[in-house]
Amino acid sequence: MPLITTPMSPVFELPFLSVTGLAAPSRGAQETCVWRLTLAPGAPGTVHSMDREEIFVAFAGRATVAIDGQEIDLNAGDAFIVPAGELFSLANPGSEPFSAVALAPVGGRATLPGGEPFSPPWTE
Repeated sequence: MPLITTPMSPVFELPFLSVTGLAAPSRGAQETCVWRLTLAPGAPGTVHSMDREEIFVAFAGRATVAIDGQEIDLNAGDAFIVPAGELFSLANPGSEPFSAVALAPVGGRATLPGGEPFSPPWTE
């Protein structure tokens, strides 16, 4: 059973977003990818979709999920399931960082509106 320690976990920095890759094929996972994400205070959402279901489990702060014409608050302790193919965004309108763990099946691909599908690097 592979153990993925903090020093083994790659960190990906984007504007307003830090992602730590936990479980992925490059780290021994065969079916499920897991990553930790932190949205900086005031982070805007990036509209995108995934071709597989994605699950977020919030553990600190508050975020807003925009999906299907609605805005939904995601608070520490909450879980949110994004259906495959659904356009959504995750923003942090607050003054504190928002942290969550996200899970998706191996092989899942993201798509930005008008763009081509791609594999986020933390899922590889």
